[in-house]
Amino acid sequence: MAAVMTVLPSACAVGPDFHTPEAPAVQRYTPAPLPGATEATLPQGESQGEAQRFVEGGEIPAQWWTLFGSQKLEQLIRQALAQSPTLAAAQAALRQAEQIRRAESGSGLPDLDAGLSVERRKFTGASFGQPGGPGGLFTLYNASVSVSYGLDPFGQVRRRVESSQAQIDYQRFLLEGSRLTLASNIVTTVIQECSLRERIKATAAMIAAQEEQLRLVRLRMELGGAIRSEVLAQQAQLAQTRSTLPPLEKELALTRHRLAVLAGRPPSEAAALPEFELQELKLPLELPVSLPSELVRQRPDIRASEELLHQSSAEVGVATASLYPRLTITGDFGSQSSAPEKLFSAGTGIWSIGAGVLQPVFRGGELRARRDAAVAAYSQAEALYRETVLNAFQNVADVLKSLEFDARALKAQAEAEQAALSSLEVALTQYRVGAVNHLTLLDAQRQHQQARIALAQAKAARFADSAALFQALGGGWWQEKGDLHP
Repeated sequence: MAAVMTVLPSACAVGPDFHTPEAPAVQRYTPAPLPGATEATLPQGESQGEAQRFVEGGEIPAQWWTLFGSQKLEQLIRQALAQSPTLAAAQAALRQAEQIRRAESGSGLPDLDAGLSVERRKFTGASFGQPGGPGGLFTLYNASVSVSYGLDPFGQVRRRVESSQAQIDYQRFLLEGSRLTLASNIVTTVIQECSLRERIKATAAMIAAQEEQLRLVRLRMELGGAIRSEVLAQQAQLAQTRSTLPPLEKELALTRHRLAVLAGRPPSEAAALPEFELQELKLPLELPVSLPSELVRQRPDIRASEELLHQSSAEVGVATASLYPRLTITGDFGSQSSAPEKLFSAGTGIWSIGAGVLQPVFRGGELRARRDAAVAAYSQAEALYRETVLNAFQNVADVLKSLEFDARALKAQAEAEQAALSSLEVALTQYRVGAVNHLTLLDAQRQHQQARIALAQAKAARFADSAALFQALGGGWWQEKGDLHP
């Protein structure tokens, strides 16, 4: 970092010139190369079970959520982007930073002030060294224009402007990050809603089946084909299954509340939002995977951290310039008269011009301490930038591995659900002819219920991690900007 902190010649701005950090020299995100695609997870022809293909170096659409094939989801995200108070706050912070930069830029221009004053003054002879002399009373009118210009040979103003511009870019990337996070949260919340609806439907279907089974057991008991303990066991199983439904319905209600708030609406308007079902969504079959060298230019959080590093670099220049002389040029031109109508008449003109140099000599070590503090802040920002990059690479690696294992988990869960269904059908048939007891049937019913719920969760996990991949790779915001370097 010593080379970065080299003070430039006095003809330029002192302090470090900022350079964009180089991308990490890594070839892939995970220890092993990515497979070409995930496993196909469900029987041939069944939706949402196809293999997902990884496209290394593929382009990420700016509106990546359209890949899920839901018009309702697209409309909801458009509304949220327009109404979100989080985005409104980020946009206001960006405007504030722009105005601060404008103010800093103005400090590098000459100051021009016009003044008009009137003064009523009384004096005595003592004012002229004659204590006993006569005094007087007069009015003095003054109109003048003052010019002051602080030269910037060591670049303090330029570094302040540079720091302000870095703050603008930082706020811009925070805004992009807020948009990405909002869209991602909506997509994952919708997927959670879909998963809950699937689990509720599976639970409701199981309750209906168990109610029918209870009716048949009671009928058999009336006919003498079953004993009371079988009825009680079926009632207990039905009550247990029913008890799992309210927590799911509660979680669905809270999810809808969260979705309303994400959309910029109060929870009371959650009923006005569209409802989502898992079968309405389309699983993205081609997943773009950006090159590691490109990720640092795509992730808004990395770009924001880079701008904080840039700002810290500029602040070192500001602190360094405070050690050097400050040069100023001043001038005044105007008119002074005892009567307002005589202003600017012959003989009333006044003017002055001057220049000054102020060199700090002794400040108790304050200025050098401030520069050392700025250098330390730069080192901190540099370390935080590296940490942000590492966390981003971990984020991508985690999601890629999750997608691989999601596919395997769904395949295994689909097989488990089919096996549980077959087992239930066999147990039901055998129970009707008296080949197995009621406990065997209850166990088969419980296993199938658990398998259906787990299958719904496994399906939702693939959707959620697909959305997480688009978020981890930066979300494609640069496609709308047309450049990775806005």
